[in-house]
Amino acid sequence: MATSSLAPLSFSLSSELLPSDSTHKPNSLSWSSSFPQLKISASSIPCPSNLSIHKKFVIEAAWTRRSRSEAAKRPNRKSWKQRTDMYLRPFLLNIFFSKRFIHAKVMHRGTSKVISVATTNARDLRNTLPSLTDNDAARVIGKLIAERSKEADVYAIAYEPGKNERIEGRLGIILDTIQANGIIFV
Repeated sequence: MATSSLAPLSFSLSSELLPSDSTHKPNSLSWSSSFPQLKISASSIPCPSNLSIHKKFVIEAAWTRRSRSEAAKRPNRKSWKQRTDMYLRPFLLNIFFSKRFIHAKVMHRGTSKVISVATTNARDLRNTLPSLTDNDAARVIGKLIAERSKEADVYAIAYEPGKNERIEGRLGIILDTIQANGIIFV
């Protein structure tokens, strides 16, 4: 049996710290540019006898996303955000505008339990509001959702707008009213 002896690998590390004078400006404003520049050199590279000397010494980074073949094997696997978002932001606000009414509810994502509900179709609001879909009705719905969420000890909720949905008009009024009444959006 032939044993191949490898030369010990030794690295030398030298750092050139940025000058301390105030006239020096970094090339970019990124987080990584605030660190000192480090130079790493390898004094001897191990080369087993069965490998050619012409191959370069390369350190490959680990893949952080799934490859296409892996995604094809398990197409229904959820992303990291989809798997963890229900724990990081457990209470979700749903708002629905129909032609006749405005509906809003706060749900717990993990248990699908409804925490608070407000709708202009409720008997007390239907008889008191002049219009069930205008800006004043949106303010009333926002205030009711905020009050009922506080009663249930929920002070932070999340709202995810749909695709191509703008936060303006009645939707913006509802969200602003909820925020003005002491609920934090996360």
